[in-house]
Amino acid sequence: MLLIRGLHNLRAAHRDCVATIGNFDGVHLGHQAVLEALTARARAAGLPSLVIIFEPQPMEFFCPDQAPARLTRLREKLEAIGNFGIDRVLLIRFDARFARVDAQEFVRRILVGKLAIRHLYVGDDFRFGKDRVGDFDLLRAMGEEAGFGVESLDTVAEAGDRVSSTRIREALQQGDLAHAERCLGRRYRICGHVAHGNKRGRTIGFPTMNVGLLRRSTPLRGVFAVQVLGLADRPLPGVANIGNRPTLAGDDRFLLEVHLFDFAGEVYGRHVEVDFVEYIREERRFESFEALREQIGRDAERAREIHRLDARAHRKSG
Repeated sequence: MLLIRGLHNLRAAHRDCVATIGNFDGVHLGHQAVLEALTARARAAGLPSLVIIFEPQPMEFFCPDQAPARLTRLREKLEAIGNFGIDRVLLIRFDARFARVDAQEFVRRILVGKLAIRHLYVGDDFRFGKDRVGDFDLLRAMGEEAGFGVESLDTVAEAGDRVSSTRIREALQQGDLAHAERCLGRRYRICGHVAHGNKRGRTIGFPTMNVGLLRRSTPLRGVFAVQVLGLADRPLPGVANIGNRPTLAGDDRFLLEVHLFDFAGEVYGRHVEVDFVEYIREERRFESFEALREQIGRDAERAREIHRLDARAHRKSG
């Protein structure tokens, strides 16, 4: 998959394509339906498929302090999009200059002038351009003039409600990982590199690896049973805490710390994928390290039981 970073890197060879536009945060079932339709249409027409995304996401530019926590970092999003056989991704920098581009100029200058799109897929709630005045009706009218088609796919529902990034975010904040998994079509995952920590976990018998979050915030907080991919030829079971470790005075960094069961190996600098299996409890402050150690022991035992039940359920379903 070709990543085109910025409008200034568009070339004549990138013209003529079938495209879609959006944030694609989480790449959930609704997004996946768009990507599948996009690739099918592009292949049938003998054209490349193109996904247009923005960095930062518009809400993060306009209201950085109120912007919702991302479900996926840019790297995770690109990897998920690439799994659907997409040919190209155009990453547009969303800054003050781009925010001033009105909807009609966006269509004329970028979609038609630079990309010469043949067909465009958008979500049912898509808005674009200065003050978000652009919508499906405007795209369809301008498409008729410029010679490209516009299509909005039916909403994907789960349990009778529309699948959306907001809905998944709320499920994760409530610790409802099963609901989030049904909307994502997979377990919720956080990826990152293992960084050096303060090694406090070793002193209480639970060494942990610190996974760099590289994001302002996450929708998850608390203690979870997890599986870690990237360190062995199979997922490794463990227990994780994501939060700011309130028991440690003077350390309010937001971290993902994972204790792996029955594993010993060099992990620093490795890139790992952490799948969240089940919520165990909220993060809380303990009066002593001894109290913390005892609770982590209970958390670890609960996580081991979750993993045993999960493995049994997968054997039955397989």
